[in-house]
Amino acid sequence: MSQSLHAPASPRSFQSVLVTGGAGFIGSHVIRRLLAEHSTMVLVNLDALTYAGNLANLKDVESNPRYHFQRGDIRDESLVTQLFREHAFDAVIHLAAESHVDRSITHPLAFLETNILGTANLLNVARQQWSERRCMETSLFYHVSTDEVYGSLGAEGLFSETTPYDPRSPYSASKASSDHVVRAYHHTYGMPIVISNCSNNYGSHQFPEKLIPLMIRNIVDSRPLPIYGEGINIRDWLWVEDHAAAIDTILHTGWVGDTYNIGGLNEWRNIDLVRKLIELVDAELGREPGFSDSLITFVKDRAGHDMRYAIDASHLEARLGWKPSITFEQGLTSTVQWYLANGAWLEDVTSGDYQKYYEQHYDNR
Repeated sequence: MSQSLHAPASPRSFQSVLVTGGAGFIGSHVIRRLLAEHSTMVLVNLDALTYAGNLANLKDVESNPRYHFQRGDIRDESLVTQLFREHAFDAVIHLAAESHVDRSITHPLAFLETNILGTANLLNVARQQWSERRCMETSLFYHVSTDEVYGSLGAEGLFSETTPYDPRSPYSASKASSDHVVRAYHHTYGMPIVISNCSNNYGSHQFPEKLIPLMIRNIVDSRPLPIYGEGINIRDWLWVEDHAAAIDTILHTGWVGDTYNIGGLNEWRNIDLVRKLIELVDAELGREPGFSDSLITFVKDRAGHDMRYAIDASHLEARLGWKPSITFEQGLTSTVQWYLANGAWLEDVTSGDYQKYYEQHYDNR
């Protein structure tokens, strides 16, 4: 039942959408975007609320009658089936994943179980439910992946949708595997799918283990700024709100069976990015230029640390018309200002108090 690529006859319209991992950094931005842009769409956020899931990210929409939260694991077949029967989903946006490379090195099995088996369970339930309801052709399974599945680039070149997979860490290997499972369900069962692979995201509400919020916090507190190796690893940075806009575009107009690379067209060496953050944060705090330069600390490089990622997003722009809406300097300045203005959010996350949000706001509902 091998399927060929085909464009939707017109932009799709979905009434009931399951978003997995919606309490996370990217997921919360996607939910906020879809609620604002699509006035009849109902969204169900399925999130296990592991350490990176923070319902406070969505407190501004939690009273919206078109938004519903369900705590649960994507590997739980009975729960996922129950949600499909209750809400009659016509689309899935699958964002839930273990995603931190360092954690995948120390706890690889958790990544394999969630990212591979969890994805397979979602696909299986969606296939069963859409087949029973005879709505397969009007439904869509959207799998959100990463550029890390492609491995590491040399000094030149870009990742395209046809770049061979070459994952180098348990995290990227688990995401590569999940991509293959999604494509297998498309070719074997005729599941309507799209996949996107994105570059490094940055913006508000990002868990502070990640580079940019970690560095902002440490600059504010005058703590060491740990940089792996010599800081020459290069990443392509994508503003999270541009990523959410791309997901919205692909969901509604992406070709069935197609893959889209989403990138910021914006490469930075880690050391240069940290120096830029020092410049921005010190200026916002009224410090002298270079005040925090001495905080830079080089540490032993991590295992499997890819040298360079860079995305060629021309396929997405040519086929669907998406491109980044702001420059990196604009996005980074906005991001720094958000973290400085939201110290309470950052303190709740770093102290662990954010994990009490569910009990405080949802247990008695």
